[in-house]
Amino acid sequence: MNKRAKLRSLLIGGVFTLLFVALVGRLYWVQIIEGKWLLAEAQKKWETEEVLRPVRGTITDRNDKVLAEDAPAYTIALNPDMIRKYHLDSAVTTGLASVLNTSDDPADLAALQEKIRSKIVKTYSVPNPQVEIRNEGWKIDAEVAEQIKQMVEEWKKQADASNIGVYLLKDTKRFYPGGKMAAQLLGYSDKENKAVMGLEAMLDSDLKGVPGSLTYEKDLNGVELPDSKVSFVPAIDGNNVRLTIDKNIQYYIESALEKAYNQWHPKSMTAIAADPNTMEILGMASYPNFNPNQYWNSKPQDFQNNAVASQYEPGSTFKLVTLAGAVEEGIFNPNDSYMSGSIKVPGNILHDYNTSWGPITYLEGLKRSSNVAFVKLGYEKLGKDKLKSYIDKFGFGAKTGIDVPGEVAGMVAMKNPVEFATATYGQGLTATSIQQTAAYAAIANGGKLMQPHVVKEVYNPKTKEVVRTIEPKVIRQVVSEATAKQVSEYLETVVSDQKIGTGKKAAIEGYRVAGKTGTANKVEPGKKGYAPDKWVMSFIGYAPVEAPKILVTIIADEPDVGGDFHLGSDVTLPAFKEIVSQTLRYMGIPSSAQQMKSAEKEIKVMMPDLAGMTMEQAKIAMNKYGVSIEAIGKGTKIVEQSPAPGTEIGAAERIYVTMQGSDDLTIPNLTGKSLRDALEVCSFLNAKCQSTGEGYVASQTVESEGDVKIVTLQLKPYNELLQTPPPADSSDGKKDKASGTAKSGDSSKAQDTPDKKVVQQNR
Repeated sequence: MNKRAKLRSLLIGGVFTLLFVALVGRLYWVQIIEGKWLLAEAQKKWETEEVLRPVRGTITDRNDKVLAEDAPAYTIALNPDMIRKYHLDSAVTTGLASVLNTSDDPADLAALQEKIRSKIVKTYSVPNPQVEIRNEGWKIDAEVAEQIKQMVEEWKKQADASNIGVYLLKDTKRFYPGGKMAAQLLGYSDKENKAVMGLEAMLDSDLKGVPGSLTYEKDLNGVELPDSKVSFVPAIDGNNVRLTIDKNIQYYIESALEKAYNQWHPKSMTAIAADPNTMEILGMASYPNFNPNQYWNSKPQDFQNNAVASQYEPGSTFKLVTLAGAVEEGIFNPNDSYMSGSIKVPGNILHDYNTSWGPITYLEGLKRSSNVAFVKLGYEKLGKDKLKSYIDKFGFGAKTGIDVPGEVAGMVAMKNPVEFATATYGQGLTATSIQQTAAYAAIANGGKLMQPHVVKEVYNPKTKEVVRTIEPKVIRQVVSEATAKQVSEYLETVVSDQKIGTGKKAAIEGYRVAGKTGTANKVEPGKKGYAPDKWVMSFIGYAPVEAPKILVTIIADEPDVGGDFHLGSDVTLPAFKEIVSQTLRYMGIPSSAQQMKSAEKEIKVMMPDLAGMTMEQAKIAMNKYGVSIEAIGKGTKIVEQSPAPGTEIGAAERIYVTMQGSDDLTIPNLTGKSLRDALEVCSFLNAKCQSTGEGYVASQTVESEGDVKIVTLQLKPYNELLQTPPPADSSDGKKDKASGTAKSGDSSKAQDTPDKKVVQQNR
């Protein structure tokens, strides 16, 4: 027994000795041989590094109103084990789905409920897992988060617990206060903070800033260790960007576009507002659009910025180029006549939309938007080389260089005579809205083609130091200042002539407006030739003509006009008028009459000799002074005028002229005129005038005593005059037999011009 005990003790002692030797050996190996490496590995586990995210720069309008900024957001995280522990599975599933669901489709709500439920009932490999609900519960707005907070408090009361496994993790996301406002221009940053499109993507290097970092040592619970090494690199916030956009004008644009879009249901509708003197873009919008705060709910076509990324055959708005070239070359005589209707060019016959006008003047051809007039001016008189030269000068066929991503250059590739001829009125080539805007601005500002831009400056948000400023840039002088002024006056007649002007619905009371309509047939996709009932309808104009402050382009692609192109002016002109009239008031621009009245105190002009001019020529000559002209008689040429040539006149003056071939001049209807104006007419016609009452002419009678006519005027105050029914014409003029009232001329509705071309184009 003793031997056995001794042997057992020896064996046990030997085992412990071996274990001790092995332990000492292992300690030596760990501490001495691998100690340095293990310490380095431990430090890696102790250390933690947090990325400090910079604040993305803010995008504002020209008046520092915020268009895009970083804002607080929250992400929903769930602890399924805890939710199940308190038997809140059903309540959490139903409650969260009801708040996070944005669809009206019951199937979408059911799908979201199943998605949340599956996360709660799933068994995870780690204890107390934390799972997120993406994408519906990822970076939600503070308003939605507040609703969830209220529900969580109710669930806590129900479970009698302070933690029921539903958390709101603080985060930030990109927020667009205006919602859909300027959406295609701004673009958006997604929930992963990636700039996807628009200015957000183009200016990403300016906006994103530089991330920082924080490194320190921590224990297993994430608590910082005493005397740990701390390394801190601060984040550098992104720069702010100030745009040329004016948020108010942007609102006017989008409000007007939305009305037109909902009424006419085009494939798309686009508008650009610009300061023609600098080509700063004041507003830019396309419909349909999208909400960058909910970009995932949009369709692919909603993201396209048609102002720069869509090209189309412009139609009659392109006639500006032909007109400007003809005026610059001295070959446009507004009173020369031509035979409208159709014109033959090598390879085809081109037509006006109306073939019954007969011989008309070129100025009337502009007002009526006659294609034949511009074929004769551009193809026959300018010639192919000069026509192409002016197209190039005005910037067509090349990008404008606007600081907006996605710009296309358009296509200008005329080869045969027909293509050159149709190019004179804007078919057979393509252009963009921004190219057209820049071209019209060149006429409005005195002949300078300028590079459009939407970024005004980039600056440091903390120091306010300006990093980069974008100044207005002149590309080239395309026509002389005198030519630009003359073309503006011609374009003004398109709007001011309320009888035949295709742009008459763009007239704004008190302001001089210039502009041009366009209605271009569209090519049938996959077929040769043009679709008979699909058009691009447009209007481009600016005001006030004497000192333009606002230029607006409106484009409607395939509006639903029921096959009637004559409705083109109803699609675009009301929107133009709404935008421009609101903008002029917002800018505080005085009316043209007010400006002329103010200038009259300082500036007087000498009355020119109008004898021998037509009425149209006289209006153009006097329009620059804001002076009204009234004709007496029905001849074609002016023979007399009042005031006489050489008389000093101001803007408040009214000019009266008598027309050739009117020997027995009749007294015109003076109703509504002031006594002063009525007396001037009577004096000019050598008639005796007497009046009763005070105010403005309400009625008149004309009697004759030998060769002298006696005019008796009944006057009433203006407010009473407004309430008085229009009297029958009591002038001594002839009356319309059917109505018994004085004939006032053709009141038929002027229509916009479809740029009809009966020729196959090579595209």
